[in-house]
Amino acid sequence: MKILGIDPGFERLGIAILEKNKGDKREKVIFSECFKTSAKLEFAVRLNLIGEEVKKIIKKYKPEVLAIETLFLTTNQKTVMHVAEARGVVICEGIKAGLKIFEASPPQIKVATTGYGKANKEQIIKMVKILVDINKEKKESDDELDAIAIALTAFACIKN
Repeated sequence: MKILGIDPGFERLGIAILEKNKGDKREKVIFSECFKTSAKLEFAVRLNLIGEEVKKIIKKYKPEVLAIETLFLTTNQKTVMHVAEARGVVICEGIKAGLKIFEASPPQIKVATTGYGKANKEQIIKMVKILVDINKEKKESDDELDAIAIALTAFACIKN
């Protein structure tokens, strides 16, 4: 099974494709990136770029599931609205491609990756690197690692 994990954002979008086949001991990261859009572009153009990137990734890797983080509350309502719109574009692309949609909250992701619902960012990153087979290249972007954690959460919750 292949799962597309998305850490939603409009400036930076974490994207990861994880795969686990019968007989595999753990999930393998077959692709990940932090997709960035420029603040110099109109917001609608940025949303379109996000949609096109997600569509391209879906077409290339053919995942069965889209795993995406739910929104968390923040004091900056403009940011929340923009992230919500970016999530909508991503979910729309997933639905159009026929993917099953899996949504997880930040505490659910923390429990699935660390066993503790109030884990900090460093604990999550450490566990992600232990839990999955990541290519030798270093994954520096928190957004990329968050997308991997979201996909891991989907694997833990979805029963084949």
